[in-house]
Amino acid sequence: METPPDKDWVALDLDRVGDSLGLQTSRTSERLNQIDRIRANGVGDHIALPQLAVCGDQSAGKSSVLEGITGIPFPRQDGLCTRFATEISLRHEPGEQRATAMIIPHVSRSEEEKARFGTFRYQIQDFTELPNIIERASELMGLRGHARDLSAPAFSADILRLELVGNTGLHLTIVDLPGLISVSENDEDVKLVQDLVDSYLENTRTIILAVVPASSDVDTQGIIQRARHFDKAGYRTVGIITKPDLINAGTESRVARLAKNLDGTKLNLGFFLLKNPTPAQLEKGITLAERRKAELEFFSAGPWKAQGIDPSRIGIDNLRIFLQELLDNHIERELPKVQQDVRNLLNNVNDELAGLGEERSSPNQIRVYLTRISSDFQNLIKAGVEGEYTGRDASFFIVDGENMYVRLRAAVHRENEAFASYMRNNSEKRRVVTEAETDTEAEEGQILVTDEQLMSWIEEKYHETRGRELPGNHNYALLAELYHAQSERWGGIGRKHVGEIVSLVSQFVSHALKFVVKDPKVCDSVSKVVNAALHVGIQHAHEELEKLLQDETRQPITYNHYYTDNIQKARLDRSKRQLAKSLDAAIEEDWNGTFHFQNSRDEVRRLTSSLKERVVVNMTKQACIEARNDLAAYYKVAMKLFVDNVCRQVIERHILSKLPSVFDPVAVSAYDDETLLQLAAESAHSRHRRAEACQLQEALEKSLRDLGN
Repeated sequence: METPPDKDWVALDLDRVGDSLGLQTSRTSERLNQIDRIRANGVGDHIALPQLAVCGDQSAGKSSVLEGITGIPFPRQDGLCTRFATEISLRHEPGEQRATAMIIPHVSRSEEEKARFGTFRYQIQDFTELPNIIERASELMGLRGHARDLSAPAFSADILRLELVGNTGLHLTIVDLPGLISVSENDEDVKLVQDLVDSYLENTRTIILAVVPASSDVDTQGIIQRARHFDKAGYRTVGIITKPDLINAGTESRVARLAKNLDGTKLNLGFFLLKNPTPAQLEKGITLAERRKAELEFFSAGPWKAQGIDPSRIGIDNLRIFLQELLDNHIERELPKVQQDVRNLLNNVNDELAGLGEERSSPNQIRVYLTRISSDFQNLIKAGVEGEYTGRDASFFIVDGENMYVRLRAAVHRENEAFASYMRNNSEKRRVVTEAETDTEAEEGQILVTDEQLMSWIEEKYHETRGRELPGNHNYALLAELYHAQSERWGGIGRKHVGEIVSLVSQFVSHALKFVVKDPKVCDSVSKVVNAALHVGIQHAHEELEKLLQDETRQPITYNHYYTDNIQKARLDRSKRQLAKSLDAAIEEDWNGTFHFQNSRDEVRRLTSSLKERVVVNMTKQACIEARNDLAAYYKVAMKLFVDNVCRQVIERHILSKLPSVFDPVAVSAYDDETLLQLAAESAHSRHRRAEACQLQEALEKSLRDLGN
C-alpha cells in the first residue's frame, strides 16, 4: 500500500520501542550486551553474530511482522524494502538517541564502488525520512527503475544497515530480506534473491522467522523448504502465519491445523498466528497498543474462537515472549562458539600481519627493513656456502625429495665429484676399447677405437708432423696435436658442469630469498638485484673457464714430476715386456723350450747373443710408442689440473665466494631513497590491508576482553 505524501510517520522516539518490547531477561541482557559490544567493535562484519531474519515470499507480510517485533515503522511503498536486505541493528544505550543509515557493499563490488558506497551515511532525525533514504540507496546500488540502464538488476546483494542507538531494550540485529520469487522475466533476479536469502539462512546464528500467508498453501512457500535445508535440526526456525483475515470463510480449520503444528509441514519450534494491521488501520496510524487490541478481538470471536488454537501461539505479544526464551537459549548456546571464532580470526589476522612484516612507508623504514633482511639473507647464504646446516635456520636446510640444492656446499661437492669422475673416464676424444665394445654407444662427441686404431691414428699424425728430427724421434709438435685432439671435448664438459653449478646456486638463492623475504613483491624486487649481481659472477666464471680452455690450446707445458715419473714407468714397463717376449722366443727356439742357465761367461754370452738377434727395432713404431706414452702421461697430469682449476678458479672464485655479497647490509646502506622506495615500498593495497588488519586486530582483542577472555 502506498502511504499518502501528507501522512505523518512516527518521529524518532526510541523510548517507545524499548518500553513496549521487553525482549530480554537479566541473563539475556548480559549476553546481549556482550554481543552488542563486539558488534560495536566492528567484528560482526567478519564473524556471524546472533540475529533475527524475517523472510518469506513476496507480499507475505514480512514488514508488518518486523514492525511488530521492533516497534519501528517501515514504509510499505512497493519496491522499497524488497529489493535488498535491510539490517536493523538495535543497541540499548539509555541516555543516547541516534539513528544512522549506511550501505554495506557486497564483496563483489569494486574498490571504487565500495569507496562510493562508503560516502552513503545519513543521520536519521525522523522515521519519515526512511522512504527517501531507501530511494537513494536504490539509486546508488543501480537498481532497475532507479538507474538509467534498463537492463540493470532488480535486486542487489548490498545491504542497507540502520543502526538505532537509544533506549531500545534490545541489543541484536534483525534483518528484513527480499521476498522469494519463483517467476520473473529475468532468471538472474530469481537466483540473486535465492542466494541472498540463503546467505542468511545458512548462518547457524540466525534465527529464521519464516513468514507464510494464511491465504496460500504452505507447501508452495519456498521459505519453509529452504529453512529446513539450512536448519535440519530445527533449532532456529519459527513459522509465522500472517493475513488470516484474507482467507475464504470456512477455511479457518486448515490454517488452524497448520498453526497447531498438525499439518504435514511441521516445525520443531512450531508456528505463530498473527493478524497484521489492515491498510485502513495503517492509514489511520495504528499504535502498538491498538494493534494488540485488534488482534485479541479478531482471534477471540467468530470462527477462530472455535479452532482450539493454543492462545500462547496467537498474537505479536506472544511471539515476542517466545522469542525472548528462544534468544536466551540461542545466545547461551552460540556465545562460546562466537568466542572461539574470535580467537581463530585473531590468530589469522596475527599471521597475516606477520606475513606483511613491518610498516614500510618512508625511506628510513625501508632501509631498516632491507638491512635486516639482507643481514638474514647473507647469514643464510654463508651457512649454505660453508656447509653449516644447523642453528637458527636449520629448518631451511631440511632436504625433502629433490631439493638437495638447499645444502649448497654438499650439492656442489657432489657435482664436482661427478665432473672429476667423468673427466677421468670419458673426457678423451678417442677412447680405447676392446673389439667387442666398439659397437656400444659412445658419449656425445666421443670416438671409440681399438688399440690398433689408436696407434694408426698416432702414426698418421707422426708422419704429418715430421721435421728435421732423425728416425726414431718425433717432432715436438706431435704431442701438441695429439693432446689438443684428445682434449677437444673439455670445453663442452666444463661448460656443462659450470651450468649445473649455476642451476644449483640459482635454486638455492631463490629459495633463500623466499625463506627470508615474506612479501612477494619485495622478494621479486630484491631477486632482480640479487640476480643481477649473481649474473656478474657467472659471467666472470664463464670468462675464466674460457681462459683455461685457451691455455689448453697452447704448447703443452708442465713441471709436475708426475709427468716424468709416468714417462719413466711407461718406458720401463715396455722394456720389461720386450725383454720377456725376447726371452720366451730364445728359450723356445735356442733351448728347445727348456731353459737351464748357469752363471758362466759362456752362458751369459750365449743368452745375450740370442736376445740381441730377436730385438728388431722399427724406428717409426718406436717413435709412435714414445709419443703415445708422452700423450698418456701429459693428458693425465693436465686433466687433473684442469678439473681442479675449474672447481677452484671458476666455481669457487667467481661464483661461490661472491654469493654472500650479492645482497648485503653494506650495499643496502649505500642505496639512495629512490632505490629504496623502488625495492621495498609497500603497495597501496598492502598499506590499506595493514591498516584494516591492525584495526581488526584491535577490535578482536577488545572483543575477547568484552567476552570475558
